[in-house]
Amino acid sequence: MVRYAQKEKAIYLRKSGLSYREILKQVPVAKSTLSLWLRSVSLSKPQQHILTQKKLAAARRGGEARRKQRLVNTEQLKNSARAQIGTLTKRERWLIGVALYWAEGSKQRPSTLSTSVIFNNSDPLMIKFFKDWLLQVVKVDPLNIKFEIYLHETHRHRLDEVRLYWAKILSESVKKLETVYFKKNILKTSRKSTENGYYGLVRIRLRSSSQLNRTIAGWVEGMTQ
Repeated sequence: MVRYAQKEKAIYLRKSGLSYREILKQVPVAKSTLSLWLRSVSLSKPQQHILTQKKLAAARRGGEARRKQRLVNTEQLKNSARAQIGTLTKRERWLIGVALYWAEGSKQRPSTLSTSVIFNNSDPLMIKFFKDWLLQVVKVDPLNIKFEIYLHETHRHRLDEVRLYWAKILSESVKKLETVYFKKNILKTSRKSTENGYYGLVRIRLRSSSQLNRTIAGWVEGMTQ
């Protein structure tokens, strides 16, 4: 008798638009038993729609929960890795700056022996590190540092926002970021740089620095030997 009552309740709940998971909370039987009881129960289109929406909502909740867990795991991993670095020595900062310039800086060639120190990137942490490297490690005159923004033409309307962004990153006045070059090549719509998280890139140009560029080249050779 109890079994029959459970079956009738399960059928009623199913016809009311409840999912198997929801029914099992009220009718504690094996899922295989529930499937057997409900296999002949047909649902109307509105009921099917309700169940579909519930499944989609559950999938979204599951996806959001996994995303939050990934964020927590990522932050824990970054905190652990950050602690492993500790405080950098002056020599370590010097070598990191040399390696960064080796990767991203302008090099002198036989045909361009007067090339100055020029470094550009869109990564705010890298740009900030290199600026500090020039000032604190290499001890250049801050008056010789020039900043230039390279921004896609389609973001011209965001120029004030972009200037403020880089001024904050670099701890400089907006006036120091007056030089702007607009790129006019066609952007693919799938690129993430078309979103508002795009701030172009900054080029750090050091005046009267061809000698320093040659010195950096020597530092690079010294590291590779």
